[in-house]
Formats: sequence, C-alpha cells, structure tokens
Amino acid sequence: MTATAASTGAAEPRVLPVPDLSLVVLVGATGSGKSTFARKHFRPTEVVSSDLCRGLVSDDENDQSASKDAFDVLHYIASKRLAAGRLTVIDATSVQPEARRSLVRLAREHDVLPVAIVLDMPEDVCAQRNAARPDRAGLPRHVIRRHRRELRRSLRHLEREGFRKVHLLRTPEEAETAEVVREKRYNDLTHLTGPFDIIGDVHGCSSELEALLDRLGYRDGVHPEGRTAVFVGDLVDRGPDSPGVLRRVMGMVASGSALCVPGNHENKLGRHLRGSKVQLTHGLAETVEQLAGEPEEFASEVRSFIEGLVSHYVLDGGRLVVCHAGLPEKYHGRTSGRVRSHALYGETTGETDEFGLPVRHPWAEDYRGRAAVVYGHTPVPEASWTNNTICLDTGAVFGGKLTALRWPERELVDVPAEKVWYEPARPLAVQAPGGREGRPLDLADVHGRRVVETRHLGNVAVREENAAAALEVMSRFAVDPRLVPYLPPTMAPAAASQVEGFLEHPAEAFAQYRADGIAQVVCEEKHMGSRATVLLCRDAETARRRFGTDGTATGSVYTRTGRPFFPDPAVTEAFLGRVRDAVTGAGLWEELAAPGGASAGDGDWLLLDGELLPWSLRSRGLLREQYAAVGAASRAAFPAARRPGGGRGPRRGHRRAAGPAAGAGRGRGPLHRGLPPVLLDHGGPRRGAVRAVPAARRLRPVAGRRPARRAAVLAGPARRRRRGCRRRSPAPHRPDPGRPRRRGLRPRGHRLVARADGGRRRRDGRQAAPGVRPRPQGTARAAGDQGPRPRVPEDRLRAGVRAPGAARPAARPGAGPQAVAGPARVRARPGGAGPAGGGGAAVAGARGGLRGARPGVGAGRPAAVTAPGRPGRTGGARTARGRRAGGVRAV
Repeated sequence: MTATAASTGAAEPRVLPVPDLSLVVLVGATGSGKSTFARKHFRPTEVVSSDLCRGLVSDDENDQSASKDAFDVLHYIASKRLAAGRLTVIDATSVQPEARRSLVRLAREHDVLPVAIVLDMPEDVCAQRNAARPDRAGLPRHVIRRHRRELRRSLRHLEREGFRKVHLLRTPEEAETAEVVREKRYNDLTHLTGPFDIIGDVHGCSSELEALLDRLGYRDGVHPEGRTAVFVGDLVDRGPDSPGVLRRVMGMVASGSALCVPGNHENKLGRHLRGSKVQLTHGLAETVEQLAGEPEEFASEVRSFIEGLVSHYVLDGGRLVVCHAGLPEKYHGRTSGRVRSHALYGETTGETDEFGLPVRHPWAEDYRGRAAVVYGHTPVPEASWTNNTICLDTGAVFGGKLTALRWPERELVDVPAEKVWYEPARPLAVQAPGGREGRPLDLADVHGRRVVETRHLGNVAVREENAAAALEVMSRFAVDPRLVPYLPPTMAPAAASQVEGFLEHPAEAFAQYRADGIAQVVCEEKHMGSRATVLLCRDAETARRRFGTDGTATGSVYTRTGRPFFPDPAVTEAFLGRVRDAVTGAGLWEELAAPGGASAGDGDWLLLDGELLPWSLRSRGLLREQYAAVGAASRAAFPAARRPGGGRGPRRGHRRAAGPAAGAGRGRGPLHRGLPPVLLDHGGPRRGAVRAVPAARRLRPVAGRRPARRAAVLAGPARRRRRGCRRRSPAPHRPDPGRPRRRGLRPRGHRLVARADGGRRRRDGRQAAPGVRPRPQGTARAAGDQGPRPRVPEDRLRAGVRAPGAARPAARPGAGPQAVAGPARVRARPGGAGPAGGGGAAVAGARGGLRGARPGVGAGRPAAVTAPGRPGRTGGARTARGRRAGGVRAV
C-alpha cells in the first residue's frame, strides 16, 4: 500500500498509479472538484456519480431525501461493472467512514483492489466553486466545514479501512497537474503467448526434475526454441533435495526462462523463514534440515523469492490460467486474499475422508470457463482433462511420476519416479472403478443431466433419459469400462434420394459431401462386415499399467455400443493374438514409440476402428442369443391363431347360431376371428377405435361341482370336452334348495366396436350406425316398426347378429324355452345385453318398477315378455328360469 502527500514547494506533475481492474473512490467535500477530476482522467462510462443517481430516482440531483435510493442504484451499477471486470469510479463525497465502508465491502465481494483518491481542498476553494454553480449557490458554509472536519478526522485511517492505494491531493494545482496511470495487475501476463511447458508438483525430487527438463529439451535451464517453463508450486518438502530444486527454479525465473506460482508448501516455508511459528509437519521438517546445510545467503534468497510469488497467472491472451490448487472462473485475474487462499489451498467441504485428509470440493466438475486451468496440489495417478481443467500433480514424491503439459499443443510428457520418497497418507491409486485415474466412479458422474465440454464441439449436453439408458446398457452389457477408451459414432447414411425409384443416389451423396467440405471420397465395394473397435496392447503388463486391468486381458474387442464382440473371452484373446502378430510383423510398435513423442508407454498400445469380416462372425451370436427367442415365441403363439375359432368354444349354456359365421368364437368379429386372446385388447371401448372390447359376464351357479373342477367349467365347453367332461344341457338348472349356491364371474368375452359407429352402441346391445340416435332408456320399438335400422357392414357383424334390414325372428332356434313376441320392455345393464353383450337385463314389472336383473336376458338366453299381472300381487308369472317377476309370464 502506498500513500502520497503534497509537497510544500511548487506544484510538480503527480503520477497516480491505478490498477486496470479496481474500484476507485473519489473522496472530498462538496465543491472540491471530484466531478471535474473524473471527467478529465476517466471515461464517462467508468464514472458512477451519486448526483446522477439521485437525479435518476427523483429528477433532482440536489434532492437529499432521495439519497438512500440513489446510493442503492449506485451500488447496483458498480456491482455489475465489477462483476464484468470493468474499472469503476465512484464520484461521491464519501467523507464518512460508513459510506466508504460499504464501498470497500463491494470491492472485496468482487475481489478487486479499492483505491482512494482524496481531494482535500481548502474551504475557500470549495465555497467559491459551489457559488459558481447555480444549483448550489445557496449552499450553507457550515456544510463544507462539516465535510472537511469528517474527512480530516478519518484521513490517516484510510489504509486501515481497506484501501490498498491512497493518493492525496491538497491543492488545486496538484489536482490539475496530476496524471492517472493504469498499471497492469501482477497476475495479468496475457501478453505472453508461449509456448509453455507447465510442470507439476516437484516436492524436492531434483533428479526427476532434471530428467523431465532434459526430455522437454531444456539445456542448463534454457530451451533453445525459446519455450518458457511454468511451475505450479510445491517445489519443496517430502523429497530428498528441496534446495536443489529451489536453486534450479530460482535460476530459471531470474533468467526469464521460467515462471512460478506459489504452493501451500512454499507459503508455509516462507512463514517459517520470516520467523513465524509453524508446525514442522508434512515434510517441512526435512526441508528445514536440508536448508540448514546451505549458506545463510541462500536462505535469504529463498525467503525473498517466495515473498515475490504471485498467486496465479493469466497467460496467452486469457486462454490459460496457471495456479497451484485450481481457480474458478470468477477469480481469474482478481486480486484479493480470498483469491490467493483458493489458489494456494483450494476449497474443502469441511469433511474428512477415511484417511483423515480433508475432502476437497470438486470445483473442476462444475467449471465452464473459456480459459484452460492447469493446477496441481492434489495427487492423481494420471493427468487427464476435466471440463478444460487438468491436474499435473501425479505424485512424483509418492512413487508416481513427474508430469508436464506442453501448451498450446496440450501434450503430456512425464518421467517415472526413481522410488517412493515419501509414503502417502492416502494411496495414490485405488482398485475401485476409476480409481487409477484419480477419482473412483461415482453415480453422480453419470446420473441426471450432464454437460460435457469438448475441445472441438463445445459443450455437449447429455439429457437425463439418455444418461439413464447409457448407464443401463454400460453397466449390464458392456465390457470392462477401463478397456473402452473410445465409442465410435454411428455412421450417417446419405440423404434420401429425390430420383424416382432410388432410395439413395451417388450424385446426391457426392453433392452432400462437397457441401460439407469433403474434398476426397474413397468408394469401396460393400463388405458386409460388423463394426468393431479393437483395443490392442503389446502385452498384459502394458494393459495392467496403462488401463489398470488384472493382468489377464491384453485388450478388448467391442461393438459401437460397448458390448463384447465375442462372448467368449478365449475367442477374444485368440483374435487379439492374431492382430498383435500382424502389428509386430509390420513394425508398427517401433513406429509408434518414436523418441521425444508422447508419454512413456503410449507406444505400446493402439486403437483400431473398422469392420470385421465376414458378418457371420457376429450374426451367429445375434441369432442364437437375441433373435431365437422371438422365433420360438412366434412358433408357440401362431398355431392357435390358425385354428378356427382360435381354440375357444361357445359360451356355456348356448348353442352356436346357424349361418355362415357358425364356428367362430363367441363375441369375435371377422376382423379378429381366430386370434389368440393374448393379442386382443382388454382395455374397454374407446371412441373411434377398432378393437376387441371385453364384456362383463356373470358365472351361473354350478351345483354339484367340486372346486377342483371349476377351472374346467370356466374354460368353456371346448376345454371341458378335452378334459373328458360331459357337455351340460342348456336347459335351466334348478339347484337343490338345501345346498348353498356358488357364485362367481363368467370368463370375460370380447366383442367388436366398429370404427363406423364412433364408439357408440345401442342400449339394448346392438351396434348403432352414425346418425342413428339410440332409443331412450326404458322405451321399446313399436310393434311392426320398420324404420331405419343401424347401418353396420355385414362383414363386421358377429356370429348370430341380425343383418341390417332383416326381419326379427320369432324365436331363436334351439332347444329350451324361448321368448315369444310381445310388448316387452327390456333395458340393458352397463355390461350390455342382446347378441353383442353378456350382461343381464332388468325386467319391467306391472307397477312400473324394475325387478332384479337376470343374466342372459336378450343375449341368446330364454327371455321373458311383459303381460298384465294380476291385481294385488307383487309377483307375477315365473320366468323361463323358474322365478317370478311382476307382470312377467313364461311359456
């Protein structure tokens, strides 16, 4: 923090350095010239004036009663500008500590530096300037005195209030000649474009660092091609030679061939070297012991080097951010204690794991920033990209490897550790799925909607239903996820042809390729192969080291959906052996393992995407495992559909109606006659649909039957004949009065509701045609009525249903009592009655009431007709079943 004061001599040009991203607060009494100073040194859009905000809310810039609302608007505008990374200037008196405190708090919320420019002008100058303004000509003099008194009282405490820079101007000449200079932040190195070699946590492994620098092409700390090394911190502690690492890195930084950000271990060592009391844990004791053998001058240089380190760097035009423990996008380029703390230590959840270590917040999984963030701090077995972030701490001191990232190539280079220099509290890799990559697989990684950031396609959203389907397939049917490094996309066919008679045409396909920017197309004869992806390792040790297998598999062969291509692992290994022999004979392993190329071991495996010939290699397994079941089910189901009547006989107690439809199952129309019941719809009638609709029926009591034979009774006459049962007579059965009656439900039949009737049917059970209105409930057709009948096509009528226009028969053929013509009044129940229904019908009595419903009335069963009953009797004649109903007689 700096503070500048006025000199007693002649006015000299004053330079006022202001960070390019900061909150500048102009402090001074009314009339001190703050607005004039702001117009001279800042852009109009950068200045937020309290007078302007007061005018916005009250139409009067001098209305002091609107000051509260005006400052609410001022803070809101300033907050939006700071959040966008814009320099903001506050033009207000700000002479009270309370007013400045809210502005300092606003700067801290957005992690920018607050800067104060104080214009402490004499009282006469302020009064003269106010008198020259028409809107303030009558301002009392005591207001100016109060402002100056409050300012003088708190002037020497501005730095303590939180202002990082304080510039004091006491005379009009100083304010007139002052020059505001914008300086870049220490972490803003966007002008450096690289190329860079970013090196992970070293932790005192001097020999591994020298080997990595040598592999990267550095000679004595300098790269011949001008590349710059960037260290992510944690140079010291735990390793065998922390002074050697510090000497190499400090020399490279001093020569300009390297940059370095501090780690939490450097921060702790720096506090120890300054004399602060710290605990000598986590490897610090070893570093202090090693520094004790170095000269005192070297320890002083180390202390100065650590104090000069910046929390993080923004490089390559803002496309690269390097820090120690990771940094969310809202902290990039910001300067505050909170940003430095996050860059050094990261963010924890407040919990500890089973090893007693803090659980770190997975900020990288939610990162969506444009800049790539490269960091270390948390050791992982393998460095890998996660949402444009990558951790380079691969546990060199724990026996892992020391890793570097080449930027902008995004290429990883690493060297193995010589030995385990320090036993970790937590294992570097675990055996759980995903543990070898640094983080065991978690259900939250694949559940719900996810957004994956890719290098070439931007953000790719995975919907929740797609994630659930992929999780189902990959968890049940896919090969080991560790052996599925790549899933190929589905090949898109050419668009449908517009040429008559062609599904696809070469001319249109070539035109589409040309429109997509494809300059060359290779045409081959159709091979009839199966898409296969082959992951081939040089040996089992390579598969174990690179993919974390158990050492038995040397690769994988899988389909484009991740399923194993061969169900037998022995066949897979035999196939991989033949491919491996071909690759070895062609010398491809040596060609892939070119010196100075990718990471060690990457030349020992390869991935092939193509087709395996012939197609029968895959088709035989598909036919046996997937399609055979469909064929077996079809062979079992369709023989019953080919039999007349679908293997189902007439209802018990009825004779089949004579005519061409005889032999068809009861309740089946020609559209579905012969289909097995499993293929019929049981959902009930729906308007405007052609489907089979079940009809509710009641099971007649069967006297003398044992419960074990009830299944045969329910199955219908056809099954009873197969089981050797005697066919019962349709004559009425009179049960023994001394035995209780069994009751049950008849089997559900089916009837057809044609599309032509729009889902409507007559209340007496017959089908109705469009435009024919059903008779009102409780009415009967007049005798001899030959009016229009429902028009339903004959081919859609069921067996026994009278065709349109045909005369009503006097009686249905067959044995047993029959109904005779008469003025009958029959009303159907909801289950339906008549030939199309199976429910019972209510029978009208002499006194106009409805008697109990009888099953089968109007459905081919013996019916009853109404007749005048004898006066004074509630009963009537007996029905065809032997019961009495008011006003009903049987014949």
